[in-house]
Amino acid sequence: MRLGNVIGRVVLSKQDPAFRGARFLIVHPLSREQFSGAPAVPLARGDSLVVYDDLGATPGHTIGFVQGGEAAVPFANPTPVDAYNAAIIDSIFYAPPK
Repeated sequence: MRLGNVIGRVVLSKQDPAFRGARFLIVHPLSREQFSGAPAVPLARGDSLVVYDDLGATPGHTIGFVQGGEAAVPFANPTPVDAYNAAIIDSIFYAPPK
């Protein structure tokens, strides 16, 4: 699982029926430096990703997401999804070893 900040939403005019009742989010993955409070830096081209969300996250939330084959596990039938929102994060405590 990776963590990221929700920075936007994707609006679709048509979608696969397996995705009914949920939305797609644009997510900026967090770096190790950002865990310890460093500000977000502008994204390099291609660094953001689209994540399927059925939990109700909105821009500004921090989420935990999975990618790859694991992202399709929550669906009963094979579903074309590459990233899935598994958690909305309330707070992060990060104290790396010295």
